[in-house]
Amino acid sequence: MGMWRMFNGNRNREDRNTSSASAAQSNARRGQFSVLGADIVVTGNLVATSDLHIDGRIEGDVRCGSLVQGAESQIFGRVEAEDARLAGSVEGSVRARQLTIERTARITGDVEYETIMVEQGGHIDGRLKHIGGATATVAPPVLIKASEEAA
Repeated sequence: MGMWRMFNGNRNREDRNTSSASAAQSNARRGQFSVLGADIVVTGNLVATSDLHIDGRIEGDVRCGSLVQGAESQIFGRVEAEDARLAGSVEGSVRARQLTIERTARITGDVEYETIMVEQGGHIDGRLKHIGGATATVAPPVLIKASEEAA
């Protein structure tokens, strides 16, 4: 009888550990960060629920929660993220709620944003479009003409 309790007790303890481990994994997923190194080439669309740091080359669209792009990185496709900090080259449109264009960035394509910061030296060859609800009236002066054309 004593042996049965010992094994039974261990199994219950393992079940509890497994359930708490799966809860920890689901919590970790929300704060997960994935890195694609400089030697990585992805051909095809990239979709991630995690945050991404890309130093490699992507030949396809990128969609994720938060994106950090390294200075040597190249993306040939559309970029969609809640927050994006771009430092490399992007040949395709960019859509992000909070967007930072670093001085080494080269964007060729239209850019849609809610808030934007462009460091001196950062290059955008395309149209800028402010997105958002009530805050659209306080868009930067460069967008006044675009807003008037849309009206």
